[in-house]
Amino acid sequence: MIEHLPLNALRAFTFAARHESFKSAAEALHLTPGAISRQVKTLEQHLGAAVFERHAHGVKLTPRGMRLARAADDALRALAQGYEAARASIPAAPQLTVSAAPSLIQHWLLPRLADFEAKNPGIDLALDASAAHIAPAWHSSSAQLAIRYGRGPWPGVRTQPLMTETVFPVCSPALLAGNTPLDEPADLAHHTLLHVAWESAQASLFPDWRAWLDAAGAAPVSARTHRRFSLFGLALDQAIAGRGVALTSSVLAADRLASGVLVRPFGDRFALPSPLSYALLMPATGEPPPMAAAFAEWLSRECLSFSRH
Repeated sequence: MIEHLPLNALRAFTFAARHESFKSAAEALHLTPGAISRQVKTLEQHLGAAVFERHAHGVKLTPRGMRLARAADDALRALAQGYEAARASIPAAPQLTVSAAPSLIQHWLLPRLADFEAKNPGIDLALDASAAHIAPAWHSSSAQLAIRYGRGPWPGVRTQPLMTETVFPVCSPALLAGNTPLDEPADLAHHTLLHVAWESAQASLFPDWRAWLDAAGAAPVSARTHRRFSLFGLALDQAIAGRGVALTSSVLAADRLASGVLVRPFGDRFALPSPLSYALLMPATGEPPPMAAAFAEWLSRECLSFSRH
């Protein structure tokens, strides 16, 4: 009867029989040769006969051991095939791919995804870090939803507005408390100015330092150094390290301001509304699948909650 079979001992014996070596079996099963020897001894006690001849230089299967090895090896292979077949028959969790700009994924979306995953454990979520315009070839993209940043219009898709934002300077607390003051915009002349220039048809619409100074009612400044980056995260990291003052957006800087690694040197003053905003893009035709609708609903609530704070 199967309930009386020493299955662990049979497994150890099968691996030892393949190479007629307790050492090889031990390496394959991540055990010690002594453990393999004890398992084989247990099998021989149940069987009432030896399955190996022990010699000074190793072991050799007995005729009885050879017959048992063939049967045990066939059984284990059949069991492995059955196990893999059973695994393959389990339906995979549905996958939802959401496309978004790398900066938004890293600095806003990722810290909030645990909530979505906790509420939707059956959805396998994948993120595609891209800011490319997706509408003309949506059918060739793996993404079912896309979060895009710009002023629009977004032709060929359905659009759901998500978040507007403001633009303002940020720096590290250490830089703000340093010997060079940052009390008024004119003080920026004594600091390195960090800002972002990414590749996009609408990138030129994002306010630069000149536009921000003009909106703040300040004269243009001749800064000590200007540094440009292709990603907001790079500029923010430099600001956190105390290497300058970054012009950034309220959405991407929010979590770092909340944690205290960044501060606004001029407080709540001089926040310039951005002409760009975030929108959720969906295929123009057909109803979104349930998992895409679930993500869109969660994202809408998350953005609304964020905008209220």
